[in-house]
Order: sequence, then C-alpha cells, then structure tokens
Amino acid sequence: MQVRRHPSLPVYFALTFLLAWTLWFAATLLAGDPPNQFFFLAGTFAPGIVAVLLTAWAEGSAGVRALLAPLFKWEVGARWYLFALLFLAAIKLTVALVFRVATGEWPQFGDTSLILMLAATLFSTLTLGQSGEEVGWRGYALPRMATRLGLGPASLILGVIWAVWHLPLFFIPGTSTTGQSFPLYLLQVIALSVALGWLWWNTGGSLLLTMLLHAAVNNTKDIVPSAVPGADAPFGLSTSVVAWLTVLLLWICAGYFLARLRGASAPR
Repeated sequence: MQVRRHPSLPVYFALTFLLAWTLWFAATLLAGDPPNQFFFLAGTFAPGIVAVLLTAWAEGSAGVRALLAPLFKWEVGARWYLFALLFLAAIKLTVALVFRVATGEWPQFGDTSLILMLAATLFSTLTLGQSGEEVGWRGYALPRMATRLGLGPASLILGVIWAVWHLPLFFIPGTSTTGQSFPLYLLQVIALSVALGWLWWNTGGSLLLTMLLHAAVNNTKDIVPSAVPGADAPFGLSTSVVAWLTVLLLWICAGYFLARLRGASAPR
C-alpha cells in the first residue's frame, strides 16, 4: 500500500470550516428558524468527517481504525470518569455559591432535573454523539499540534480554533447561542479546551472520556444558566454575572491544568 503524506493542519482546519459552515448555512436557507436539523447535525460532525477522509487518503483503512480506536478506550481510572461527569457541574454549583455570598441571593437555576442531565450525558456519549468533534479536535488535530508546540500551548490554540468554528451559530436563528456574547464564549471554550487536553493526557488519549466531558458540558451548563435572554449582540460583552463567574472559575482550573501539562506533548 502506498502511504501518502498527510495534508498540513491548516488544510485540515480549512476543510473542516468549509464543510461545517456550508452545511450550517444550508440548514438555515432550507428551513430558516429553526434550521434544518439534518444539515445542522451533519455540520457538527465535520471535524471528524474530514479527519477520517484525510486519514483514509494518507494511511488507508488501518489508519482509520487507529484514529477511531480511542473512541472505545474505556480502561482508565474511575476518578477520570467522575472528573468528566462532574467538572462543569461543580463549576456551576460553585458559581451559584459565590453569587449567593456576593449578592445575598441565589442565581436562577435551570428547570431540568440532574437525573435527566445525567441520562442525556450518558446517552449522548454511548451513542457517540460527540465523536464528530472529538475525533477531529482531540483525535486528529491535537496530537499533531502537541508534537510541535507542547500539549498546553496546543490546547490553547485549538481552543481558539474550536470556538471560531462555532461562530456562525451566533448568527443563525434558532440555535442555543444565537445573539449571545461570542467574546465570552471564546474565553470559555479556550479554558474548556485546556480541561479536555488535560483529561486526554491523563487517560492515555481516550476519546471516550473526552466525549463524556464534552457531553457533560453540553448537558449540565444550564444547571445555572449563563445565557442572556433576548441577546442580540454577538460581538458584545455578556451582561450575565453568572457567565463571567463561570469563565473566571474555568480559567482558575485551566491555569492549574496548564502548569501540570508543562513539557507534555503526548498522553501518558
């Protein structure tokens, strides 16, 4: 079998953006508000789709199997499952406590039960709901970036790319981020990228665990909601105190993770 050289990472990112943004805008043109769900969900799988196609082109089926194998890497310490499940929930509950101490009142809590959040997180993980992103971001891009830059800097840069990839969703009607503050979202996602890099490193490159953390973030972020109702200024700064407290705590954690990742370039 002829082994070809992988395209550069800028080519990977460009193709990922092109595919996802095309599908998302097609979803809006076809259906409006809310967007067409088939095209919308297909766009969220663009990072993984492009990663698989480029790997198949360069390495064939054996390379694709190696790329996808970490999706099923489950033999890691129990503490990492707990970390993935509870990290953002702990952040959000701490935010609520800080808000209470600072203002004398509790912030608004979401109306979804914790059991339903947990069930949605587990269902999304077991059905590989986050595989479209994690195969691309942490399975394909992060190892290559970490080899050149170190895992900490690579996680930071990947966080910027990951956040900007979501940018159209702040303008497309009917999404959970429509009209919300992108600058705040950018800060949040960079910090979460560091947390995901930390988890990836400590679990030997397990994408199953990064999918679990990713799903938990998606499903527990509204324990204490950060979104501003009726927001319509994507490039403005959020007026939500809860949102800024969440970012502050995420970055305190990210600072610790970055200190521990100093000099790291590959999973343990």
